[in-house]
Amino acid sequence: MNILILSCDTGAGHNTTGLAILEELKLRGHHAIMKDPFQLSQSLIARNIGSFYVKLVQRHPRLFGAAYRLGMMVTKMPFRSPVYYANGLMARHMEQYLHAHPADVVVAPHLYPAEMLTYMKRHHVPCPKLLFIATDYACIPFTEETDCDYYVIPHSSLAKSFTKRGIPAGKLMPFGIPVRSSFTRSLPKTEARKKLGLPLHDICYLVMGGSMGAGKVKQIVAYLAQKRQEQEHIIVICGNNTPLQKSLQKHYGSLPGITVLGSTAQMALYMYACDLLYSKPGGLTSTEAAVVGIPLVHTAPIPGCETINRAFFQKHGMSVSAKGARQQAALGRRLLHSPHALSDMGKQQKAFTSKDSVKKICDLIEEVTVQPAE
Repeated sequence: MNILILSCDTGAGHNTTGLAILEELKLRGHHAIMKDPFQLSQSLIARNIGSFYVKLVQRHPRLFGAAYRLGMMVTKMPFRSPVYYANGLMARHMEQYLHAHPADVVVAPHLYPAEMLTYMKRHHVPCPKLLFIATDYACIPFTEETDCDYYVIPHSSLAKSFTKRGIPAGKLMPFGIPVRSSFTRSLPKTEARKKLGLPLHDICYLVMGGSMGAGKVKQIVAYLAQKRQEQEHIIVICGNNTPLQKSLQKHYGSLPGITVLGSTAQMALYMYACDLLYSKPGGLTSTEAAVVGIPLVHTAPIPGCETINRAFFQKHGMSVSAKGARQQAALGRRLLHSPHALSDMGKQQKAFTSKDSVKKICDLIEEVTVQPAE
């Protein structure tokens, strides 16, 4: 069976979701690959769309939030969006690729390739079965424009937000957001710390801003550094935000008890090793944290779907948050001294996420490939 996973480099969550599915499919013996469809084009704009997106979010998060709100308004209009037609420009390249590399199923953990294949379908181009994977706890703008065979959503309670936008209930699969196997294997804290060379008995705070290093990371770290006790350790992961990493290393690199990192392939280990996570509410990172079971304080969201992600987690007791960075940092320190609150959060995280999401998705992929053609 040939499976093509199409994702775009607009933040690491979409790609990481795709890699989680890729990992399981290969274990099952299937031929599966993952591609960025924009790399099929020779257009400079198309090939660099990911970097344009990341820079917009890092430098102008409010502008991104305004664009998201505008997108929600456009979804109510009786015509298809500019996003649909922009992705339609890639249809010719996608058709040529699929002709040369036939696939039984296409998995799209990103809206853009789902739009591309929908455009192809509507122009009578034969297409493989198409699965869309929602990587946020929201029905993001323009999802309703797509024509996928199935939509994997994070939780059954979100079904209404998809159906009211016109997506058939029978196509919704509430399997959860898939995470890589390294996050689903229980690992004792002591063992994780030994692997990472962290102090075995300190309180360890983990501060993240996602792959883009967004959010009020500097303010969170400044407060924690100011309040740090002798047996406390602060680990900061800056992702691909090199200026943030250099700035934090300049201020804290020589101080004891503070570790500043860039990107890391050991994210699961750090979550297992630490006592508390401060993170912006990206859909994938928040899910990874909940699956691991680390207490979670959500920091400032990138306006848009991350605002909705944070609201979902708070509503269900899976995280806590406060208005400002200083208040968020203080809230996390207080949370660690409330065993009852920590226990309740762990139970809710377990109740609203699934360690079996990847397996359910791959079961569905195998099922649709043996279904008779319509």
